Amino acid sequence: MRALAALLALCPAMAAALDLPLPAGARLTAERVEDGASYALPTGPARGGPPPAETLTGTITARAWRLAGAGPPAQIVAPLRAALEAEGFEILLDCAAETCGGYDFRYGTEVLPPPDMHVDLGRFRFLSARRDTEDGTEAVGLLASRSADAGHLQAIRVTPAGAAPPAPAPASPPVAPAPDEADDLAALLERDGHAALPGLAFAPGRSTLGPGPHPALAALADWLAADPERRVALVGHTDLTGALKPNVALSRRRAQAVLDVLARDHGVARDRLRAEGAGWLAPRAGNATPEGREANRRVEAVVTAGG
Repeated sequence: MRALAALLALCPAMAAALDLPLPAGARLTAERVEDGASYALPTGPARGGPPPAETLTGTITARAWRLAGAGPPAQIVAPLRAALEAEGFEILLDCAAETCGGYDFRYGTEVLPPPDMHVDLGRFRFLSARRDTEDGTEAVGLLASRSADAGHLQAIRVTPAGAAPPAPAPASPPVAPAPDEADDLAALLERDGHAALPGLAFAPGRSTLGPGPHPALAALADWLAADPERRVALVGHTDLTGALKPNVALSRRRAQAVLDVLARDHGVARDRLRAEGAGWLAPRAGNATPEGREANRRVEAVVTAGG
């Protein structure tokens, strides 16, 4: 455990109760602490819907890091699993992207928003663990993924009510600001592994793509043409109007409409694309204004291979 202790300075907040070793150079990108909150800790893979979960209440501490030079997700998670087991945690779930349930798992569990946390739909690993303490149940959910040039790690920890609160995380260098629509699409896909496709207009409740031209789709087609190994998932999103199930179906139809245009008008092979829908589960703006709702009605390209 000496080797683990030497690394705890990188994350003293977690060290208050756990030994979670992070690679040298780990940079904190997000931190959220909520008292009296709940977290649905996944306990099994997703099968056609959100994963089974145990809802735990207490102090919820969610943090994300960017890991420069880190290896694949399994390599990121392996030492963390060993540290949790050494501290008496029971491992509930340890799965890779496909065995976790892929898209259904990713959008059925809590994930800090980009750019703080990046998740490649085809290249992530999730681990959940829990242990009983004198104060109650303590649990951790870990999610690791990769972008083109870095690893990404999220840790959500549940501390029982009445336990000592986590210490604040150390200050980190500033991270890159969230991209805006003026940024180059190819650069965003290379840097972040995902990008919203600007200029695609969808009326409320409709899946018909507005009239072109659509420069973003031409740019995406060019990016795909540059490397035949590249694949993307087109993920539709809606505003927060109506029930979740019909919104998921609507958002998937919007993604399918974009897929059809890419295939028909830009010559992209359909087997390099897939359409998914997240409904209103991942907003990027508030829903209280027409402008916010319009921003949430969007389709994003998410790199699944070759990026």
